[in-house]
Amino acid sequence: MTIEQGPGPGPTGRTVSGVLTFVVGAAALTIVLGGVHAVASIIGPVFLALVITVTVHPARRALERTRLPEWAASTVMLIAAYLLIVVMTLALVVSVAQLAALLPKYTTEFTETVNDAVATLEGFGVEQAQLDKVAAAIDPARLVELVASILGGTLGALTDVFFLFTVLLFMAFDTNAARRNLHLLGGRFGDVVTAVGHFADGTRTYMVVAATFGLIVAIVDGVALYVIGVPGAFVWAVLAFVTNFIPNIGFVIGLVPPALIALLEDGPGLMLAVIVVYCVVNFVIQSIIQPRVVGESVGLSPTLTFLSLVFWAWLLGPLGALLAVPLSLLMKAMLVEADPRLSWALPLISGRPETSD
Repeated sequence: MTIEQGPGPGPTGRTVSGVLTFVVGAAALTIVLGGVHAVASIIGPVFLALVITVTVHPARRALERTRLPEWAASTVMLIAAYLLIVVMTLALVVSVAQLAALLPKYTTEFTETVNDAVATLEGFGVEQAQLDKVAAAIDPARLVELVASILGGTLGALTDVFFLFTVLLFMAFDTNAARRNLHLLGGRFGDVVTAVGHFADGTRTYMVVAATFGLIVAIVDGVALYVIGVPGAFVWAVLAFVTNFIPNIGFVIGLVPPALIALLEDGPGLMLAVIVVYCVVNFVIQSIIQPRVVGESVGLSPTLTFLSLVFWAWLLGPLGALLAVPLSLLMKAMLVEADPRLSWALPLISGRPETSD
């Protein structure tokens, strides 16, 4: 006796199955993202510690080539990382304190400026109801709310000293073991190990270049603002350094607050001087020189970089905005470069045509 088998799944069945798979995958992704968002205060500092460890790793290898014992090299790099964090924390503490003391001085001037702007709009025939909404939305207390959020968020991650220092301690002394394990796994999971190497190289290049040019921009901006008489020059210099790590819109975030303070302090002339200084210094360095130096290490198109900035800022807060590029490099390495079948997506991600060897 033979049993006749029914026909295989038709197009409708495959469509339903595909839709269900998509829905289940989307639901799982939503749950994962919700979990990550809930523990952002842990994930952010951990990834920051990883980025610092990856960035200083070449110096560690240089120390090892001098026949310095492994534990001594780990200790030296750990102390260097600790000093870096302490210096950044002190700079942020001072800048946030100066910012808190600076803003109340300009509350009256800011209110008068808003009222003058509203009167000007009224003269152009804008309806009173719309003017009231504009005036209510512009609160002097929010003058540099974004600045305070960025500086405060970065400071919050750095001032959780015990947790960050502990994570760095373990990472510093686990580096060699991790390196040896990756070398052993290279024969079995070559693509994954190569992808991890690309992430490390790209992150290291990006962080070193961003920090170097950020320091140059901060010094030049701070000196220029001090010379032309803009209050809070140190605050805006620290802000320029921090926002140099924010892709695409970092220049604008760093420019707006000192330009507004200059407007309130001495009118449109001083504000125009600030804008000229920032456009000459920040735009040339951040938009022309820095991308050329970073070169191929990032491999993210401008559009994708901006979207990743928005995504990571939402997911992890201000620290996510500062680490948006390294985080995106990690996702690219793990989700795309680790799977040879997805190599076709790399030109789309980088925004550059695929080149043949």
